[in-house]
Amino acid sequence: MTKDVIALTERMPDVWSILAGLLAGGPDLEVRSAGEGAVIQLCDEAGRPLVSIEAPLLVRVAGETARLLGSEAACIGTPVWWTEARAATGVKRAELLAGSFARRLAHLLGGSVWPPDAAARADDPETGADAAAVTPSATPAAAQPAVDVLTHRAAVVLQDRPVVAMTAWLSDALRAAAVSDRGLQIVTPAASRLSLPTRLSLSGLPSRWVVQDEESGYYDGLSGALLRWHDGAFAPVEADPEQTPVARAFTTGVEDTGERQLALSFRTLHPADERLVLGGALEAAWEALTGGPPAGWSTAEPVNLPWSRRALTELARDRAPESTWLVVAGGPDRPAVATLRVDRTAQGVEQDVTLAVGYAADETPPLDLLPELAGTLVGEHRLQSLLAQLRAARRDLSLPARFEPPAVPVGFALGADEAQEIGLTFARRTPLPAAPVPLGTATRPGFFYPLGDGSSASGWALFEQLMRHLRQMD
Repeated sequence: MTKDVIALTERMPDVWSILAGLLAGGPDLEVRSAGEGAVIQLCDEAGRPLVSIEAPLLVRVAGETARLLGSEAACIGTPVWWTEARAATGVKRAELLAGSFARRLAHLLGGSVWPPDAAARADDPETGADAAAVTPSATPAAAQPAVDVLTHRAAVVLQDRPVVAMTAWLSDALRAAAVSDRGLQIVTPAASRLSLPTRLSLSGLPSRWVVQDEESGYYDGLSGALLRWHDGAFAPVEADPEQTPVARAFTTGVEDTGERQLALSFRTLHPADERLVLGGALEAAWEALTGGPPAGWSTAEPVNLPWSRRALTELARDRAPESTWLVVAGGPDRPAVATLRVDRTAQGVEQDVTLAVGYAADETPPLDLLPELAGTLVGEHRLQSLLAQLRAARRDLSLPARFEPPAVPVGFALGADEAQEIGLTFARRTPLPAAPVPLGTATRPGFFYPLGDGSSASGWALFEQLMRHLRQMD
């Protein structure tokens, strides 16, 4: 697996400290820039990249290092400078160089190296002597430093970290794969997990999360389907069309810990107006479910900027008419993560939000707050629709490579304009056992439709029944 090494420093890495870190690898190496200057690469005598170094990032959101790097980074405070070095795949010398770079940076600027054993390996003279003679066998497959293998069907990225986050590198690889009509396939060990933004980004085949397992070989981390390398991409193993073989590792050790995730997916539509400030609906939902606003936002993970609706609005306005995709995170006390996509359309400014909040076994998800929250979104934020779901899953919101029960719908909301389009009488009178809750004004109401408490799969049957009714298909 590719080795990512991160220097977490108290002071900002400047040009001289980065050069000092690079020179820790020895004088026989070449330094060059890539990615329009955003990436520095350390190359061997033949010009083949060994280590790629991303521009330093100041993380000012508490809890981000622990969320993405695990308990080993829990003691690291904020603000902290995050400088990531990515070693070339399968080259031991590259791994040692990445560790040497990060260790030198942490020594000069005060801080630490993640993972801790990367600094120890870089300091091992016996290992270093063996590695000095190793030469990479091939040039990296693509210009993006995150891509390890590029074929006509897929851009393959190897990752070995506790949580695979949607970093700037991975985001660039995803965009490049989409532009070239390829899928993004992320290969990890079985112990790795995906962050919510990464999980949401892996939509549409042949994009996959590919898990490498000693017993099963390769399997899909989302479905458990056994995989093989075929025609330039990982694809399901050929078997009986009635039954796709599933890796035993995917279903082994599955148990309900009592932890839960409440997920909201909703869309708002505002007229295009220069006075519009984005993020209001997301902030309202966040405050209703967590008791406070989001901690920070960013265009990738780690989330590094303090929460500011005005700042994210300025970014989206600068990027228009192109879409803007953002990650939003909460503090360490209440796990909460969201993605926000802003699109300028002929109808106005659309905001698509997916928000997930985690709860421990002794905590009760506040389903009783959903009608009131939906009313706020309808009355103040021009909600079009909202789907609330509950699932048995990790409180920290990361996704493991094993089976988790599917989410169950617990409520659906319809905006005022959408209810008018369907017809108020039709929107009020549904075949559901519970009557809808009117939202907003009496003359132009929206509606909230209760779908149960998430304790059984009957919520799906009710949701499908409601959708057929609202679409006038029954």
